[in-house]
Amino acid sequence: MIAALREAAIAAAVAFGLFVLLVGLKTEPGSAGTLILRERFGDVALLCGLVFTGRLLMALWRARRAAVEPGAPTRLAALTGRLGSWLAPALLATALLLPWLPGIGRSELDLGILVLTYVMLGWGLNIVVGLAGLLDLGYVAFYAVGAYAYALLAQYFGLSFWICLPLAGILAAFWGVLLGFPVLRLRGDYLAIVTLAFGEIIRVVLVNWTELTGGPNGISGIPRPSFFGLPFSMGGEEGSFAAVFGLEPSPSHRVIFLYYLILCLALLTNWVTLRLRRQPLGRAWEAMREDEIACRALGINLTATKLSAFALGAMFGGFAGAFFATRQAFISPESFTFIESAIILAIVVLGGLGSQLGVAIAAIVMIGGFELFREFDEWRMLIFGGVMVAIMVLRPRGLVGTRTPTIALGERRKISAELVQEGRG
Repeated sequence: MIAALREAAIAAAVAFGLFVLLVGLKTEPGSAGTLILRERFGDVALLCGLVFTGRLLMALWRARRAAVEPGAPTRLAALTGRLGSWLAPALLATALLLPWLPGIGRSELDLGILVLTYVMLGWGLNIVVGLAGLLDLGYVAFYAVGAYAYALLAQYFGLSFWICLPLAGILAAFWGVLLGFPVLRLRGDYLAIVTLAFGEIIRVVLVNWTELTGGPNGISGIPRPSFFGLPFSMGGEEGSFAAVFGLEPSPSHRVIFLYYLILCLALLTNWVTLRLRRQPLGRAWEAMREDEIACRALGINLTATKLSAFALGAMFGGFAGAFFATRQAFISPESFTFIESAIILAIVVLGGLGSQLGVAIAAIVMIGGFELFREFDEWRMLIFGGVMVAIMVLRPRGLVGTRTPTIALGERRKISAELVQEGRG
């Protein structure tokens, strides 16, 4: 208990040093145009008290966890597996029926589209980071390539969304291969630095190549998708979606169509990933994640294995980028900054590296939760960051910390994520 109190007191002292100026003092405009310094030391005391209490409870929880018998993690893994057996179908059913549920309006559907976009991006990055163990901090570059590929092809060549979608994925996969070649011999932190630089290079090119990309002004007037050739028109003209199906023209038709479109793309990403995990290529990814030297000794071609992981992950990022461009009808380099790569990587890590269900839950928690806390204004980031820290302390291996072995002799049992080396590069 004394050690826990000492640890909590140190944490509160550090919090006081951080918050005394950031939170305790705030400048506000005065009536005469001057700045007024307002003191908020009561808020600082409240935050320090919360930090002290949280650190104390965490220290006591750690001590209790260390005293638990060795079989407890196995029971926790079994409980997580049982929850996942019904949670995944429940999430899928909710996603399929969301537009038709009572109380769901335009704002809820827009939020659902945003969440599903990040779910798809998380599943694409999970191939590179979770399965292949290659730390990628520049994943937003492939997102940007897919978006700009669709925008340019649709505007300059008049191609439809359904033709541009696979082309955007192919172009993103091509850039994924180009990134893979220079980093074949890099691992860990060095790999992360190079991929981060690659993402920044793409963003700088988009900003400065004004003749092609529009520079900082971006590209506007991007064509909207159609329902297999039937445009969504508010006027109800002949040949439009509403006229062909005998419906009253409504702006919700396009929103519902976009929702189901990104849902199908996300499910396609999930299906392909799960199928590949059971193929020799997927097993080679996981073998390379565990030990590259042993993987090479077994005769596995590491060059092809790494390039395939980068290419497939980039392809799904390109698909998501094409959808983002057609949904927004406007793109600019400001939409593809490093913070987007950080958010996607945080979703993968928070959900559990290599876990498809965990990535989906983490995207719902991070993106959906961030919107729910929007009314808290300046406290939103603090609350959201505290929740993330608490989750990573309580579940350091992610929300879903169990794995089902790809190949098993006899009964297929879930194993703890502590037995695998994920994201080590």
